[in-house]
Amino acid sequence: MKKIVLIAVTFMIVSVANAQNSEKAKALLDEVYNKVQGYDNIFVDFKYVLINNEAGINDETRGDVTMQGDKYLANFFGAHQLYDGKKVYTIVPENEEVTIEDKSEDENTVTPSKMLTFYKEGHTYSWDILQNVQGRKIQFIKLTPIDTNTEIKSILLGIDAETKHIYKVIETGKNGTITTITVNSFKTNQPLSKTLFTFDESKYKDEGYYIIRN
Repeated sequence: MKKIVLIAVTFMIVSVANAQNSEKAKALLDEVYNKVQGYDNIFVDFKYVLINNEAGINDETRGDVTMQGDKYLANFFGAHQLYDGKKVYTIVPENEEVTIEDKSEDENTVTPSKMLTFYKEGHTYSWDILQNVQGRKIQFIKLTPIDTNTEIKSILLGIDAETKHIYKVIETGKNGTITTITVNSFKTNQPLSKTLFTFDESKYKDEGYYIIRN
């Protein structure tokens, strides 16, 4: 009987601790979200690494993205992607091609405009490790997708404890793929050109680009 009571008490303690950790993790994520929402615009320079040992994949590149509300301009893998609030324009200079398409309505698609807020819905949260990265305290929160059909197993979100900015995202897929995004530079409220998020189709036509509409 004593053994049963002890097991029950232990289970209760663990359950309460897990609930407290989840609430603490959510509170930190809320701080991050509210801070991001308070900026007029955000510029992020980042390193992107994709590894799948089984498939022999080890890709690394750098990119950057400027975001203002839902609009964004991203430079990544030698291509430029622009979203003006209505259409997505993918410009590939190497192929001299521009693809124009509607914004994806898939809620699971993490677009550049969702890069810093994707965690707000669809996950359970737990408090993870605290790392010291060159004098910066990076607190990790583990996100587990609620949708069991997703290809994502888990996500580790590293948050700068002082600035409340996202420093690192580590996504582990069910197929063993690990994708890591590390923020090298995070700037806010920068002076932006009024035409930064405007696509000039005539310019690309004059330069001989092939325009593809999906």
